[in-house]
Amino acid sequence: MRITWLAISLAVYGHAQAANNDTYFWGPYRPNLYFGLRPRAPQSLMTGLLWFGTHNYQSISRLRHACEQGDELQGYTWTEYDPKDGGVQVIKDPLNNIKITTEFLKVPGGEHGGSWATRVKGEPLDKTRRSRVSLVFYAGLEGFGSLDMETDEDENGLDGDVVLRGSSPDLDDFTLRIIDDIENEPITTGPMASKFTERIGKTHFLGRHMEQGKVWTARETILENIISHASPILKEYQDPKASPPDPAFTLQLSDETYSNSNLYAIQKFFEGSFQFDVLYDSGSSNQKLDSATLDKGIQTFIQSFDQRFAAAFPTPEDYPTEDREGLIKFSKAITSNLAAGVGYFHGNSIVDPSFSYEWDEENLADSDDHEEKKGAQMTEPMSLLTATPSRPFFPRGFYWDEGFHLLHIGQWDNDFSLEILQSWVNLINEDGWVAREQILGEEARSKVPQEFQTQVPNFANPPTLTMALTAFIERLNAQGGGVSDQDLGLDFGMGDQVPLSDEDPSSPGSRYLQDHTLAQEYLRSLYGPLKRHYDWFRKTQRGQIKQFGRKAHSKTEAYRWRGRSATHVLTSGMDDYPRGPPHTGELHVDLISWMAFFSRTMRGIAEFIGEVEDATTYAEIERDVARNIDDLHWSDEENMYCDANVDDEDDSYHVCHKGYLSLFPLFLEILPHDSPKVDAILDMIADPAHLWSPYGIRSLSASHPEFGQGENYWKGPVWVQMNYLVLRALHQTYAKTPGPYQAKAQRIYEDLRHNIVDNTFKEYQRTGYVWEQYDSSTGEGRRSHPFTGWTSLVTLILSEKY
Repeated sequence: MRITWLAISLAVYGHAQAANNDTYFWGPYRPNLYFGLRPRAPQSLMTGLLWFGTHNYQSISRLRHACEQGDELQGYTWTEYDPKDGGVQVIKDPLNNIKITTEFLKVPGGEHGGSWATRVKGEPLDKTRRSRVSLVFYAGLEGFGSLDMETDEDENGLDGDVVLRGSSPDLDDFTLRIIDDIENEPITTGPMASKFTERIGKTHFLGRHMEQGKVWTARETILENIISHASPILKEYQDPKASPPDPAFTLQLSDETYSNSNLYAIQKFFEGSFQFDVLYDSGSSNQKLDSATLDKGIQTFIQSFDQRFAAAFPTPEDYPTEDREGLIKFSKAITSNLAAGVGYFHGNSIVDPSFSYEWDEENLADSDDHEEKKGAQMTEPMSLLTATPSRPFFPRGFYWDEGFHLLHIGQWDNDFSLEILQSWVNLINEDGWVAREQILGEEARSKVPQEFQTQVPNFANPPTLTMALTAFIERLNAQGGGVSDQDLGLDFGMGDQVPLSDEDPSSPGSRYLQDHTLAQEYLRSLYGPLKRHYDWFRKTQRGQIKQFGRKAHSKTEAYRWRGRSATHVLTSGMDDYPRGPPHTGELHVDLISWMAFFSRTMRGIAEFIGEVEDATTYAEIERDVARNIDDLHWSDEENMYCDANVDDEDDSYHVCHKGYLSLFPLFLEILPHDSPKVDAILDMIADPAHLWSPYGIRSLSASHPEFGQGENYWKGPVWVQMNYLVLRALHQTYAKTPGPYQAKAQRIYEDLRHNIVDNTFKEYQRTGYVWEQYDSSTGEGRRSHPFTGWTSLVTLILSEKY
């Protein structure tokens, strides 16, 4: 039995996905729909939507297609979305006075991923102003196969429905039908209407051949054709005194197709409200879709989604808010957008095995072939299913972000999160390395500045995937699947495994929770590459202890980030956070804390799959690392955790900067709940002169001389994912466990939770977006938006699902 996913969203500013264990997901930066399997050279059907206003000629220069922050939209959001069933998305475009709603529905059936239906609806944002727009639906086929327009061509445009028919090795036969609503009002009036009577009020089209791997550039091809068609007509009106025709009469596709076309564009013009449907029928399905399918199916989907969401992420009845309904809608939207930001990427990446900074050389010298590999190189094509931090600004996979994404996705659909996690683990190479940014293929690189495209095999990132693995094991334990003697290999009975609970195995996303054997098989399949990855961290990121006379419980457990520059430690994830000067002897408290957590995760997996000796080894390393955190990084003088560095006399000293860095042993629950260090950290968190703000915990103390200075990326702003770590640690350990600091931890937890939820919700209502970070002085959203990656953790915070 195979897990089947299908989510196709034709939605502007959205993306679509169709997948089962062999099918695809794709990049989330366009409103495109891909279909197909995951072979080395993907076969896929990509569909998408473009639109522009026809109230003036300048609007064509603002042709909407990709997710762009510069489009000045009032917001674009999935109000409901599930990767198996469908979704509803709303886009507000004030410059073109249009609100577009897209509704997508997956319809199972047949042997090739099923069928799907999408409805695109529009209405004026401002009812007192005219709304005149043109929309272009396109479909392009990559790889082997054919795509043709079955509707008879006409050089002056088409009336009625438009039918495309295609076939590919993966999709088999399929049909696409574009159907107008009978109440639509095409644009037929305006200046010079009488001169263009043969073409106005019609549907226009274009068929073009696109090179393999170039269908993603459809926007440029379509725009070029519209301008080429309009240019000779508009030459007649170059005289400033001449009155040009209405833009809707000239900014049209040319109504021609070329031989071997694999891209078709269908253009419509509307006045006021409109809707049209796109119906994809798989040839192997017995059911032929119609508009009634959407009429009934979308309402059923929304009702089902709301019920499931209320069960998965309940908003507590006692949560104080003046707009409970709005808060629930907000929580649903950011969850939906996180899932809709999942993409399937395929292609090669750029890797430079020879690059290093001078302070990293001592580690790279161990590589036998280091001198032979000079310069950046293209890898073999790879594939990745991943969530993305921000569809307009970071439309690719980030290792640092993904663990946080999967915490949220895993609570919604456990099996879907495991599919994504498996895809990441598949990228771990024979040395144990995985690139921290996954920039796969030409399209992905087009969204990344050139200086950030190259990845280096000795550069790491916080191993956040361990959080997703730990969360999965915790979900198993919560269902009664705790580690038993049989799990540990101590029970040699031959009895069959039993399900972990009485839950119906068909319930959404729960197969791996229902089937103990399946869960063990999954974790065992990950164990080898994860062990290799863990060993890679311990080898390549190891720091020095005895070389600089440091005293610690363990002589080996110390760590530092490779790949830092003089001013940034991008590999740590906290780019411009203050650090000491680069030195081969520096040690980083955040990385050693991550290694303690990584060791704990590996112990948990080893216990679950019965690797008893390995579990014992990981437990010993975890204890050694935890003790070394105190020995190497606690400063009695500053009463806080700090990095360590080496001075000109080769003496070790602490580099102390109050902020997120100081909190990592608490973030990751390494500190015992009754340690006096917990009290000092809680005081730092709660102090408005340092980290506390009405909008969340600051990244750097407000009293620090670098607070808010320079790039000001990690020098003061509030980051939701780091606040989530504080809240999770307090909720699970420090505010939960009886002890001397429990009451203080409880007070901080309650106040901080409200600050984070209330401010992100307020800014969402004000701006229409969630943001990458928030100003700790005003609470205003800053930088990338929408940032429905780890900022969507607000849903978990609100529902207290840690």
